[in-house]
Amino acid sequence: MPVGLVGTATICARRELRKSAALVLNSGALAIGTIAAAGLGFVYWWLAARLFPPEVIGKASALLSVMGLVGLLGEAGLGTLLMGEIVRHPGKERGLVAAAASVGVALTVGLALLFVFEEAHLNSSTGLIGGWFVGAAFVLGCGLTGLSMVGDQALVGHLRSSGKMIRQVLFSVVKLMLIAALAAAGYASNAAILLSWVAALPASWIGFDLLTRGGARRLVGRPDFRLLHTLRRKVFGHYALDVAAQAPGVIMPYLVLVLLSPTTNAAFVPLWMLVSMASLIPAAMATVLFPVVRASPKQSRHDILLSLTASLLFSLVCAAFIFTYSQEILAVFNPVYPEIAGSSLRFLGFSLLGSTLKFHACTLARLRDRMRKASRWFALGGLLELCFVVAGAKLDGLQGLVLGWTLAVSIEGACAALILAFAMKLDSAAGPAHERPTASPLQT
Repeated sequence: MPVGLVGTATICARRELRKSAALVLNSGALAIGTIAAAGLGFVYWWLAARLFPPEVIGKASALLSVMGLVGLLGEAGLGTLLMGEIVRHPGKERGLVAAAASVGVALTVGLALLFVFEEAHLNSSTGLIGGWFVGAAFVLGCGLTGLSMVGDQALVGHLRSSGKMIRQVLFSVVKLMLIAALAAAGYASNAAILLSWVAALPASWIGFDLLTRGGARRLVGRPDFRLLHTLRRKVFGHYALDVAAQAPGVIMPYLVLVLLSPTTNAAFVPLWMLVSMASLIPAAMATVLFPVVRASPKQSRHDILLSLTASLLFSLVCAAFIFTYSQEILAVFNPVYPEIAGSSLRFLGFSLLGSTLKFHACTLARLRDRMRKASRWFALGGLLELCFVVAGAKLDGLQGLVLGWTLAVSIEGACAALILAFAMKLDSAAGPAHERPTASPLQT
């Protein structure tokens, strides 16, 4: 290639990167944090699988998935609201974050108490809450999970994704150190795994605050409940969309435990964890789109296409890797896992493609402030996922469950792809983002 053409191509590439500098920098920070957390998470669960019996791993992972679901329900869309609204209320950010965090923690703790009561007093067959200590740790963990979700989203809304990256890495490092220490001390129950997560959450925020010289404390101020109240309609819209899109995936290890067994769940969790961690990359790309496009709407079409293309390529590579090496990955965690799971999990990675398209369709709905209408369609998709998972598990055990999940998510992804393609076509025909009305196919 002639030198002149190379120089021209380089200049064009740099120009394109400058156009999406905020997207690239913040997505890059989230991606780095996610990859680091994924690597440390891999080591965490590998160590746990080596040190704890499969039944303990199965129950602990189910309990952590419930904790994640409670955090999602209690967070109530407040964190997602912060991502899009912080840039719209200069000077009031700290009060808005404090109000959102207060409400989110209160709701999360209330829901956690309800779950503990149900487990302890209504003769639950799962046996996840084994005594007052586990119950108290679970409630505390749920509250801290809700607080962390709101805080992380606030950092992204400030376009300080490097802050979330630091906290993610600290959380992963601390929980890995704690699980090793607890195992060395002779604690081999699901309470030890739960405790390592619960203790690592506040430690990660304290460490983040120290490393950034008050970065956590600068996020919050005196709660501004009045401003939060004025945004209540958007809060409900984000909440409905978050729950509809995320709840089935968050609760999956718990469903495997209930539908199959704790031992089967122990073998399921490593690959599910790997898929979930891989999905954080396209999720991060789609998440950063929300505040970036809000801050610079003229580049919306370019930023969405860049994010979608990179995310789909990444998802396809991950899916091929999991399909090829699923047995070897399970053996790394525990030699008995391949015998328990067989080849049932090899198709799990292909659900990443559908998830990637769903993430970007969610972002499009948030950008158009059409969360409520979009949440109805995502709720139908979530119901489809649950139905296919239950039916697959009943028909063909773990393999049926995996195929049911992958098929349902792929159907949703195909629908999301049509919506995105139609929206991009409308955007192209309507001209620059700042000149066109806010119509989208998600309005209908």
